[in-house]
Amino acid sequence: MDYRRLGKSGLQVSELSLGSWVTFGKQVDEKEAMSLMTHAYDEGINFFDNAEGYEAGASEALMGQALNKLGFSRDSFIVSSKVFWGGSKPTQRGLSRKHVFDAAHAAMKRLQVDYLDLYFCHRPDVDTPIEETVRAMHELVQQGKVLYWGTSEWNAQQLTEAWAVAKDLKITPPQMEQPQYNLFERQKVEGDYAPLYDLMGLGTTIWSPLASGVLTGKYNKGIPADSRMNLKGYEWLKAEWESDKGKQRLAQVAELAKLADEAGLPIHHMALLWCLANPHVSTVILGASKKSQLVDNLAALKSKAKLTADVMDKIDVIMGNKPAGPLRY
Repeated sequence: MDYRRLGKSGLQVSELSLGSWVTFGKQVDEKEAMSLMTHAYDEGINFFDNAEGYEAGASEALMGQALNKLGFSRDSFIVSSKVFWGGSKPTQRGLSRKHVFDAAHAAMKRLQVDYLDLYFCHRPDVDTPIEETVRAMHELVQQGKVLYWGTSEWNAQQLTEAWAVAKDLKITPPQMEQPQYNLFERQKVEGDYAPLYDLMGLGTTIWSPLASGVLTGKYNKGIPADSRMNLKGYEWLKAEWESDKGKQRLAQVAELAKLADEAGLPIHHMALLWCLANPHVSTVILGASKKSQLVDNLAALKSKAKLTADVMDKIDVIMGNKPAGPLRY
């Protein structure tokens, strides 16, 4: 396992990390969570990602139980939470100062920790002034309850505004962004955010590197019965891949599988290594409902040399979606 700085900070994050979306509290019980986290930790993973909105807090509670029983030294791992979807009442959602504070304390209680290493604004809140959210995050940092704060799925303008507010007020700026990034979703990370890596020292903790499992190739012959796409509450995900756009993407997956085979790689290993090839990616968040899946995904790290420049170029040809660079006249 190699480690990368979280943007310009000094925090060393494992290049692969373990997330809990869909799995913890949904597909994974305490015994399985402990097995996954033990293997991840033993293999060098030091970052465990979570959010208040994952299974209405049950995901954080399960991870907290596992961390408590496993007894990892607190200075040896990084744990996150995200704030936005805490409940149905007006004060239980969004990025108001009240909800940011309430959610942070609730997350620490569920995760059974005294502070959050990373705390993300799970989505932008157009009903709350960005300055209010930036100040609330800074106050949590001052109180020692949050070490680094950032955003998830904010656009470049919103990130720039938050950074500018923090610089103007001389308070803690956002350090990281958590966008979706994979072979299908490239525009934000490679295009929109491009000016921000130097301006802000922005780090990225990317999610869905395998596009909800589609880049494993297992959907090429239909949706398996045990897939997350067949889980209650995720009908939207199934509809997305059964659309015309989804079918077009599945055809690209078939081409990628052929290329991966030629390179001597499973397609999902190629997809993970492709994400890691981007120097602006601080860590790639893995999801797994079984230990065997995690073991398999971690094995991709042994094949970095197979992702050559030639393979990367062929991937771009198949996908046809590489963001254009800045225009020069």
